[in-house]
Parts: sequence; structure tokens; C-alpha cells
Amino acid sequence: MSELAFLLGIPLLGAAALAFRGSQYRAPEMNAILSGLTFLAACALTVRIISIGPRTAMNELFFVDAFNVFLVTLTAFIGFTTALFGTPYMRVERDRGKVGAGAMRLYHSMYQLFTFTMLLALTTNNMGILWVALEGATLATVLLVSLYRTPASLEAAWKYFILCGVGIAQALFGTILLYLAASRAGGTGGEALLWTHLNAAKGQLEPSVVAIAFVFLLVGYGTKVGLAPLHNWLPDAHAEGPTPISAVLSGLLLNVALYAVIRCKVLADGALGTHLAGNLMMGFGLLTVVLSAFFLGRQTDIKRLFAYSSIEHMGFITFAFGMGGAIANFAGLLHMTVHSLTKSAIFFAAGHAAQKAGTQNIDDIRGLVHMSPAVGWGLMIGTLAILGLPPFGVFAAEFMILTTAMREHAWATPFLLVALAVAFAAVFGKVQTMVFGDPSVRPLPHRPAALPVFVHLVIVLILGLYIPAHLAAWYREAASMIG
Repeated sequence: MSELAFLLGIPLLGAAALAFRGSQYRAPEMNAILSGLTFLAACALTVRIISIGPRTAMNELFFVDAFNVFLVTLTAFIGFTTALFGTPYMRVERDRGKVGAGAMRLYHSMYQLFTFTMLLALTTNNMGILWVALEGATLATVLLVSLYRTPASLEAAWKYFILCGVGIAQALFGTILLYLAASRAGGTGGEALLWTHLNAAKGQLEPSVVAIAFVFLLVGYGTKVGLAPLHNWLPDAHAEGPTPISAVLSGLLLNVALYAVIRCKVLADGALGTHLAGNLMMGFGLLTVVLSAFFLGRQTDIKRLFAYSSIEHMGFITFAFGMGGAIANFAGLLHMTVHSLTKSAIFFAAGHAAQKAGTQNIDDIRGLVHMSPAVGWGLMIGTLAILGLPPFGVFAAEFMILTTAMREHAWATPFLLVALAVAFAAVFGKVQTMVFGDPSVRPLPHRPAALPVFVHLVIVLILGLYIPAHLAAWYREAASMIG
């Protein structure tokens, strides 16, 4: 598939080009153009898969179906809009002396390399290459989190590297166990780790080995999802890295790591014939939702506040996929979409707000709507959307998840409702003072990129009011593939 070659080749070659030219004055525009071309390649691949169905490529090394091509499009789109947002944002950071020429080169090249690793993880058919791609994403984002080279950013990058390194090591052991189970079922060589082969023979896999493998894979990839109790890297990485990186961490990396968990769950369900994998995902998801909700009220940094919100929502989505079934899987896919769009929009607005105030401290950011209505209203509307107010898409997704939980797992519903109420009170109480308080911010030397904020929020609003028939059919097909 030529579309797949362009999809992976553009960011990979772009990373090499920006490694040499990433410090130039027009490098941010080059980064945005490359991201735009990647998005066009993703759209072309999506059209092809929808029209002809799932396909493998390059001797089955790559596999694209309705499930992962949906995430490919979402990843490429948010990568493009984040690059647009990062153009004025990084110029302000450079003008203020926070980053130099070398740091700009590193930022732009690693941004493209990060995009490449995310798309590689989504499209590969080999569970070993999936692990390698997520490890590559970790290394790229470690360099981006430490971009400012302050003691706090270096500490955050080190914590990120250690915790995610430990997690990815667990995932490697789980992958080895998966290979062991496949080899006992007759798989040989590199074909033993091809997901399509594993899925076709999942009923023949050794149940005890697969059960242990899934535990390691869930803990390993769950670390990158931000599931408790190995979530501590995420707030620090968001708070200390550049805001565009916070946006792609919440909007892209967490989704891709959860995608890896879901692919493993499909294999575990088929091999075990029980709901063990789903129960584990529900348990970790519920713990994450409750724990993060009560941490929200203690945050004083705007980016840490929304980082914990990302942890809460990823727990909610993990719980949905753990329940399984047509409605819960559909709701989980919808929630992945609207959370990624909404949270990246919030980080866009929060990044400009922090630049205007010269600080990320919530108490020192006031009156955004008076000095910059676009930033202020973008942050306020995005907050209302992520808190689950109707008619935004987050409300629709959470409503379906809660009603499914009420019907099938009533014991969990009170925990979810209490966590949502606590999160609403904590986040809304902090954001409304930032937006409507007495002004304490100043204008920026470069006009903020407000268009990506409102494009994302308009899409989230539309998905809350009406899901187009083709998109709904796409979600249903992907939900049925999950099981």
C-alpha cells in the first residue's frame, strides 16, 4: 500500500531533515507542513481501508483494519493541529530565551520522530515491533520533556524514563511469553508474533501462559496509559515539558498505549474463554478514575491539573473496554476520540495562558477572557466539554459507559459517579477564576494559534449532537473487532 509508505515515510524523513534544519526561522512552518502531509496520507489510507476492508502489507509486517486506521487518522490529525499550535508557541519560547537553536532543532526533529513511532505502533502487525515502537516513543519524548534543561524538567524526564522503562520491560516479558504460547501452538520464527496469526490461532494458545503474559502486558503498557499506581510520571512530564508535547502525550501516546492493551485483550479473551482480562482492566481503570479524581483538588499547576484529568479519563476508557460488549466498546472508541480532541485543545489554550501570565501557577493566572477572549473562552469551553457537560461528545460517551455499568456492573457505578462529581468540582472551581478573575496577564509578542482550539471543540460538539452515519458504522465495525 503506497499510502502506508507515505504515512510512515514522511515523518521519518522529516525527522532526518529537521535534525539539520530544525533551528531555522521557518522550521516551525516546515514541521507543520510535514505533519499536514502525514495527515493527508492518513486520510488516503483511511479511504482505502474503508472501501476494500482490512489489509496486510510488506509480507504481513503491517496490518490495517477499521480499528487501527481510525486511530491513525486521529493521531495524524492531532499531530497536525498541534504542529500548527506549536508554531507561535515555540517562537515565543525562543524569543524569551527559554530555548536556543540546538533545542529548536531537537524539538522539531523529535516531534516528527515521535509521530513516526506512534504511527508505526498503530500499523505494525508484529507484537515485537509494537514494543520497539513504543520504546522508541518513550526515548523521543524523554528528550522533549527535558527540552528546557531546568532541574525540574530533567527530574521529570528522568522519572518518566525510569517508570516507563520499568513498565516497558514488563511488556517485553509479556511479549516473550506470548511468543512462547504461540510457539507451542505451532508458530515459528517471526510469524509467531504476527497479530493476525495469533488472532487466528488464539483458541489453541496455552491459557495459563497467555494469562500470565496478559498481566505483564497490561502492567507494562498500562504504565504508558497512565493507569494507577504507575501513573506518577505523567503529571511531571506534562508540567515540565513544552505544551505541544503535553498535548500529544495526552492526545496520542496514551491512546496508542491503550491500543496495545486492547490488542492483547482480544488474544487473551480468545485463549482463556473467561473475562479475566476484562476484569483486570476494569479493576485498574476504576482505581485510576477514583485516585486521580481526588488528586485534582490538590493541584496548583495548570498543566498538572489537566494531566491528572487525562489520567482520570484514560481510567474511564480502560474501564469501558474492560466491560466489553457492543455498547461499551463503541463508547470507549468515542471517548478516545473526544478526549484526545478536547484535551489537546485545552492544552493549547492553557499553554498560551501560561505564556501570557509568565507562570503555570493557577493562582497567578487571572482574567484571561479580558486580555485574550479566544484563549479564555477556549479554555472555559474546553473545560466544560472535558467535564462531561452536554451536549459535548464527552457527555455522550460517559453516559453510554455509565448506563452500561449500571446494567452489568452496578457495584462500580457509585464509585464512578462520585469520582466524576469530585473531578467536576475541583477542575471547574480552579478554571473559572483563571478565566473570569481580575486580569493579571499580558499580551504575547506573537498572535496565539486559536484556530486549532476551536476546530477541535467544534468537532467534539458535533459528535455530542450527531454522529454521522459513516462514522457510526466505522465505530461499530471497530467495536465488533475488539469483541
